Amino acid sequence: MGAAMRGAGPEWARHCEGRGLNGRGGHSMALALRCLRPLPALLLRRCPAGPGALPAAPRPAPLPRGLLGRQLATKRAKGKGQSHAKVNISAALVEDIINLEETSEDMQAVVEALKEDFSRNLNVRTSAGALDHITVVTKDGKFPLNQLGQISQKSPQLLIVNMTSFPESTAAAAKAIRESGMNLNPEVDGAVIRVPVPKVTREHRESLAKLAKQSTNKSKEALRKVRSKSITQIKKSKSKVSEDTIRLLEKQIQQMADEAAAEMDKLLAAKTKELLG
Repeated sequence: MGAAMRGAGPEWARHCEGRGLNGRGGHSMALALRCLRPLPALLLRRCPAGPGALPAAPRPAPLPRGLLGRQLATKRAKGKGQSHAKVNISAALVEDIINLEETSEDMQAVVEALKEDFSRNLNVRTSAGALDHITVVTKDGKFPLNQLGQISQKSPQLLIVNMTSFPESTAAAAKAIRESGMNLNPEVDGAVIRVPVPKVTREHRESLAKLAKQSTNKSKEALRKVRSKSITQIKKSKSKVSEDTIRLLEKQIQQMADEAAAEMDKLLAAKTKELLG
């Protein structure tokens, strides 16, 4: 402290004299100022925190790198939702429980039947080929129209079905054409059936689109029956296999049905777009 006063003596003396503090009081004031000026620096050097200073808040310890990565991955998984893993059981391993290949074929057959129905019966423009596979019910059984009569297109607005080979089936053929869902109104002239082709209107397009939707719903119902039949067959084997195996097989069959239904939805979307233009 004395060294500090001596170091500042001459300078502070001149300062005090300039302010009229050269008397006893001024001398005392000068001494006080000389003593106080170096105190802050000394206190800061010796007492960094100060007696009245608040303690600094402790910094949180950093997370280990691996743990932080796992936390972030968990948050991302929770945000996005965990996807269900696809089951893929080998058909050979469960052939004594169920024939998965046969189940798949049955489901695909339903899809193919819908595709064929769209192609044959739901067309904006009616051509001679559109009548080929209309099913005619006769006393001898069911037959495609093209096996009973000769179909030709006389003009863009008129189709002819010549039934001279099976004249007794003419009325049944006309009924099948009328009920085919193709908005056709056949006219019978002896053994010849005239089929006027209606002009394509917006109402007709919308009607065909509704029929496509109805056909898809019927096909999905048939698909559900295939799935239910397979699951029932699996449950009959509960006494021979574990519950986990039963559950995995049920899940795989459900996946197969979902994939077939998704394919039907795609067919319907494409057909609706085609019909409505």
